[in-house]
Amino acid sequence: MTKDEIKNIIIKTILEIAPDIEEDEIEENENIQRSLEIDSFDFLKILTAMNEELGVEVPEADYSKVDTLENMADYFIQGL
Repeated sequence: MTKDEIKNIIIKTILEIAPDIEEDEIEENENIQRSLEIDSFDFLKILTAMNEELGVEVPEADYSKVDTLENMADYFIQGL
């Protein structure tokens, strides 16, 4: 799986969990929670969905490593 494929999965997941967000609002290097105004519960739902999709769990200690789309894609590609 490529990094771009992982980014597409992340974007799809964000749009499913927060349907009021438009795809063009998701910036690669902006903090996902702050820039999209996603609360911590929805952020956790995104990480849980990604775990189910890719089989990579993000422990709470690593949440700061998955704060942007770019960082999240890097984290998941390393975990595969």
